[in-house]
Amino acid sequence: METKRYTVKQIAAAAADIKQGELIAFPTETVYGLGADATNPEAVKKVYAAKGRPSDNPLIVHVASVETVARYAATLSPKFKQLVETFWPGSLTIILPLKPNALASVVTGGLKTAAFRMPDNQVTLDLIQAAGVPLVGPSANTSGKPSPTTADHVLHDLNGKIAGVLDDGPTGIGLESTVIDLSVATPVILRPGVVTQEAIERVIGPIMADHHQVGASEIPKAPGMKYKHYAPNAQVYIIDQPAQFNEAIQWATEQNVPFGVMAVDDILTNQTTVRFKDQFSLGDSVVSASRHLFDGLRYFDLNPEVKIILVQGFTMVGVGVAYMNRLEKSAGQKHFQ
Repeated sequence: METKRYTVKQIAAAAADIKQGELIAFPTETVYGLGADATNPEAVKKVYAAKGRPSDNPLIVHVASVETVARYAATLSPKFKQLVETFWPGSLTIILPLKPNALASVVTGGLKTAAFRMPDNQVTLDLIQAAGVPLVGPSANTSGKPSPTTADHVLHDLNGKIAGVLDDGPTGIGLESTVIDLSVATPVILRPGVVTQEAIERVIGPIMADHHQVGASEIPKAPGMKYKHYAPNAQVYIIDQPAQFNEAIQWATEQNVPFGVMAVDDILTNQTTVRFKDQFSLGDSVVSASRHLFDGLRYFDLNPEVKIILVQGFTMVGVGVAYMNRLEKSAGQKHFQ
């Protein structure tokens, strides 16, 4: 199969592929998603096959209107409506109880709930409307690898496996959406993102956070809770404090293997002797670091000689919670000591 690169002027052609049961990667403000008709079980099965994704890992359903959610969800609570009014379109995914048999089990992972999101990207909203159906949309990458933030990243992993990618340039946020579960008595954040717990609580009151790793026999309610995620080929080590970088670089040098460094500009420019194989700038703050984290991990994947990547950690406050959630998974929880 030849994977086509569609421009933003070719939305109709991309939508036609989706109507035919094909897979189209689409842009969002977070990462690129791998789109298929959420009402077509055979098309959805192709998503799992293309990604190599475990079949019990549920998919997020992307919509262009709240009316579409109402078609499938059993109830739309006042808290749902408050969140939608505040954060949609945007980087918040909401898990809701479903009407009986509203969506195929291949979409829900066999659960009686489903996750819904309205992305803040007009190109993809237009694609959904043109296709006339909601789209499943896990990250458009090989399962377990860093999520794609450009069309080139998508093609690196899935070229020849999907019908096309709708190219709208680099994504603006770079980390997947926050996932909140409204199907339980007290809402729970299952995956942190740039929509923070504090921001949500200002709208609907107290909520909980649950970022635990799901056990082998448990079905996850949201992506990223059970399986290996975001891992490049090289081993990532988290550097918790900027003052540790000199010691970490010395240690990595002594390993006698090529290594790389990902950090903010101040840290990179303060390394007077370049003793590492390569470097990647995370910008000037945790916000820019979040935007470029996956891009940096993929940058080093293009250089298979690199065996170690030293990556700057940030305090787990605000967007730092989401950044560290992804970074710790990419590192397998390994911190430089």
